[in-house]
Amino acid sequence: MIKVAVLDDYQYVFQQIVETQKYKKKYNFKVFNEPFLNENEVIVALEDFEALFIMRERTPITKSIITSLPKLKYIMTSGMRNNAIDLETAKKNKIIVCGTEINSNPAAEITWALILGLFRNMKQEVDNMFQGYWQTTIGLELKGKLLGLIGLGKIGTQVAKVAKAFGMEVCAWSENLNLTHANETGVLPMNKEDLLKNADIVSIHVVFSDRYKDLITKKELDMMKKSSFLINTSRGPIVNENDLIQSLKDESIAGVGLDVYDKEPLPQDHKLRFLPNALLLPHIGYVTAENYSKFYNQMIENLDSCINNKPIRLIS
Repeated sequence: MIKVAVLDDYQYVFQQIVETQKYKKKYNFKVFNEPFLNENEVIVALEDFEALFIMRERTPITKSIITSLPKLKYIMTSGMRNNAIDLETAKKNKIIVCGTEINSNPAAEITWALILGLFRNMKQEVDNMFQGYWQTTIGLELKGKLLGLIGLGKIGTQVAKVAKAFGMEVCAWSENLNLTHANETGVLPMNKEDLLKNADIVSIHVVFSDRYKDLITKKELDMMKKSSFLINTSRGPIVNENDLIQSLKDESIAGVGLDVYDKEPLPQDHKLRFLPNALLLPHIGYVTAENYSKFYNQMIENLDSCINNKPIRLIS
């Protein structure tokens, strides 16, 4: 029987979705619901497991962890990319790494939740309603505003289509922007500087890599209008967190909507938590019943395929 560790199941979802009894003769599952404090804790907890089911961007599976787990043979991650896995070390140690499909629409949907939340002061109004107040803020309309998209891939394209339905203008920039696709989507290509200077909302939808680390720093934030909002549902390190906090304190931009952070879970004493012009979500862009069902069921399919020496959804 193969011992399988299910990591970072913060919301106790795995056993709701997977009929573990169905696999009791093949797999012995152990679910970890809390994040690990450090690498040593990870190594001690996982030393007897042959397979890991992991959620993308939660516990990093580093070189030191992989080399300290001699029994480990299989890593199954949500999504077909996971920068938190040291793939080179996994390959050297003959560990098979497989991924899953992931729905892109939830990230586009949560982007609009943040935009609408900021434009209509949802957090303040909801809080005030529970305290007995009525109509305490004045919101803004989306129609006629300019949405600037940094990235026009799957998610950015969906966000653009919704913006059009709201009657907004849309522009986009990325280092490899497809001009034909932008034209077909009705999105105006624009250089980064002009986008930042003119957009009422700047929303980030590039895939994180070294070239996009600190893409938005004080320099870029200072280019934005004082009335504009920044949205990040991609990855935390794309925006320099310290520079963002200072800009919010100085009110050099109107506000920010975030679903991603440099460190997750976001520490309880983090400065972002105490800024009135920051609308924060706990990285729930991908956290839907439909996605979780896809993740966990495909992880099991992947592991079955590996046991049968016909691995599927390989990540190399």
